[in-house]
Amino acid sequence: MEYGVLERQLQIDASPEVVFEVVSQPEHLRHWWPDEVTLDPTPGGTGELVFGDRVHVAGFTVVDVDPPRRFSFRWVAPEGEVAAEGNSLLVTFELEPSGDGTLLKFSETGWREKGWEAAVLEEQFLDHERGWDIFLPRLQTYAPTVAGRVR
Repeated sequence: MEYGVLERQLQIDASPEVVFEVVSQPEHLRHWWPDEVTLDPTPGGTGELVFGDRVHVAGFTVVDVDPPRRFSFRWVAPEGEVAAEGNSLLVTFELEPSGDGTLLKFSETGWREKGWEAAVLEEQFLDHERGWDIFLPRLQTYAPTVAGRVR
């Protein structure tokens, strides 16, 4: 198996504007992904994702903010380093209107650039794949509940 790009597509019963808010704003992110999040949702802004009772903490850097079409960030940088091109993974949420909702195209790239040996690359890729396969359906379920609250 190639471990270059992790991709998923989901149809979400909410507008691109709503889905953009759900993937880019801390008050929504914590409902479907991390337990806690701090975030400056502007290009170059940084933040922190906390899973469990601070069991796992991940820093990240916002890359692209193009409402309501795209939101991306870099994470999984070496400890003590800011997530940047070449040392981290890039997560991108592409949003397209689709019927009465949104087609979300999710990708996580940068696996080979991390320089991991083959066994570590496979382990990390499969771990992220399992995680996103849990969290993205939560996003798909949560976003329609926000529809009446987002302008």
